[in-house]
Order: sequence, then C-alpha cells, then structure tokens
Amino acid sequence: MSDVTSDRPGPYLAPGLAAPRPARDGLDGPYWSGAREHVLRVQRCDDCGTFQWGPEWMCHHCMSFDVGWTQVEPRGTIYSWQRPHHPVHPALNDQGPYLVVLVELPHAGGIRMVGNLLGDPLQEVVIGADVDAVFEDHDDADPPFTLVQWRVGTGGVDR
Repeated sequence: MSDVTSDRPGPYLAPGLAAPRPARDGLDGPYWSGAREHVLRVQRCDDCGTFQWGPEWMCHHCMSFDVGWTQVEPRGTIYSWQRPHHPVHPALNDQGPYLVVLVELPHAGGIRMVGNLLGDPLQEVVIGADVDAVFEDHDDADPPFTLVQWRVGTGGVDR
C-alpha cells in the first residue's frame, strides 16, 4: 500500500506544505509514528474498549484516563466528501480541485477520519464506497513524514 497513484505526477500533495508533527504534548505521536511504519493506529480505551479519533487524554465513552493506541485495518467506507476548488494553503495554489473524504472505519468502532481521496479529482464519489489507506512518504522533508491518504478499494470491507 505504499505506492501513491493518482493522475498527478509525484506525491499527491505538492511540496511546500509544512510537515505535520506530533502535537507539543505528544498525544498524537503514536499515530504519526505508525504512519511512518505504514500502519494505521487509533486510540482505544484500555478499560471499556471504545475506539476514538482524534486523540484525547481520556475516553469519550467511560471517561477513563487509561487510553492506549492500537493498530486497525487500513480500510473503511466513504461517509461524506467534499471537492474543494480553492486552496486552503499557498502550497495548494495549483492543486485544485482535489477530493477530501470522511472515512468511517467499521473495524474500529465506526470512528471517522478525514483524508484526501487519490485519483482523478473530478471522479464520481459514492457514499459508502470502500476505500483503502495509502501511506504517502515524504522522505525528502525535514523531518521526513508520512501522510495517510485514501484510494477507492478493491477488496471491500467486512462488516
């Protein structure tokens, strides 16, 4: 899953974007280190087992502070989507339009993550379509980082 494929040459996102870094408090560090390893990690409560995203210091369900990180299947379904035509960052000036999807992860309690949908930015997007994570490495950045992008899936999601 490490190969990025789209109708654009090179990485999906243009060089020049600020490298994402773990929050100053380090709370999201396991997500970013997992992405570098081509593994999708999310939080899961060690007391009640509830998955959650984005990272928080306590469980949204039982309010426990015993929240850890776990690897989940890098597959989901499109819950919602948007096709921005106007750049939200100067590095995206020549990138519009592009597709942003809200992906639901059925293997992780139905939590949802936002990401880019790879491929033709004018493609038809179908709510409920299966998607697979694509790990886009930016090894030339300082520091190197990996983004989690999404591509319409081929294998389907077990429900």
